[in-house]
Amino acid sequence: MLYINILKQSTIVHLCFAISYFTSGLLLSCVQAILYFGLKPCSKTLYRKINYYLAYSFYSQLVFMSEWWSGTKLSLYIKKDEYDKFYGKEHGYLIMNHSYEVDWLMGWHFCDGIQVLGNCKAYAKKSIQYMPPIGWMWKFSEFVFLERSFDKDKDIIKTQISEICDYPDPVWLLLTPEGTRFTQTKHEASIKFAKEKNLPLLKHHLTPRTRGFTTSLQYFRGKIPAIYNIQLAFERNSKVPPTLTSMLFGKPVHAHMYIERIPVDTIPEDEAEAAKWLHDVFVTKDKMQDSFFNTGDFFVESGVERVEPFQRPNRIYSLLNTMGWAVVTLTPMLYYLLGLLFSGKLLYFSIGVTILAAFYILLQKSIGMSKISQGSSYGTEKNK
Repeated sequence: MLYINILKQSTIVHLCFAISYFTSGLLLSCVQAILYFGLKPCSKTLYRKINYYLAYSFYSQLVFMSEWWSGTKLSLYIKKDEYDKFYGKEHGYLIMNHSYEVDWLMGWHFCDGIQVLGNCKAYAKKSIQYMPPIGWMWKFSEFVFLERSFDKDKDIIKTQISEICDYPDPVWLLLTPEGTRFTQTKHEASIKFAKEKNLPLLKHHLTPRTRGFTTSLQYFRGKIPAIYNIQLAFERNSKVPPTLTSMLFGKPVHAHMYIERIPVDTIPEDEAEAAKWLHDVFVTKDKMQDSFFNTGDFFVESGVERVEPFQRPNRIYSLLNTMGWAVVTLTPMLYYLLGLLFSGKLLYFSIGVTILAAFYILLQKSIGMSKISQGSSYGTEKNK
């Protein structure tokens, strides 16, 4: 056990993971590009079915880091009858709190279990689509890229929602209505904004932005049958912080995820009433988060109907996929790099060190993207 823990904290092992992850991502993106321009114009359905597995092959390497490498636990609070009947069997529109560095990964962790991981999509900043390999992967997977200017984004939302609803297999589309991760500075600006607009004052969330939701709702109504309201929480005083760095070092965290299935036809059609509905949802989400932080339980102080938690066994496919890519990518890459490092020539040695440094920097940059401290200024007072 001690040897395994040392291995998980080894920089060399982390470098090997980075080499395999980024190399496989570039290869998969190249295949996507060929199919996107060559196959999609002829058959969208076939392209999307193939792309499911390409995207899954990339995303599941991070699911492996969560499930198998760090041993992270995910406790699910879902009505069992609905879980068996609907989850993974229909298009879903997801509303989730944006409070943690790894909330998206916990979503992927869950989606792998219901076999929709390859068709997970989200609203994302337009600039991300140019960042290899993740941005390219998302671009070819038809994510909804926004410029955060409603006049420009409403047409993008209309087009992309129509495309996504046309998928042959279940798609889960994620919206984080807060628009950015929770920080104290952004929360203070959010409280000030809510007071000015006479909106509910939230303790653990930012005031949700409703126009993206209400605009999307008018285009997916009748096509996406349900909204999935997701509340994610980690123990506030946990010894291991819920971050990618913790997982990379093999340290397990314990996530608690409540999911409520809400039929779309129960949501008001009037835009103002739909916006109020979303605000009311966040009031309830805030009560659940407060209850969890105070008691370790979503339900004791929130008034929400209790749902007993369960944990789903890990699927082996993320492990097999990651091991397969490790063999395919690391065998030639390490052979080439070791040849450079032990060539006895300063130039070749320098090239090898530069390549290793580039992979290390990519790894650190990717982790940095998820850090709350490195988040965008969207939602601050300056950018309201």
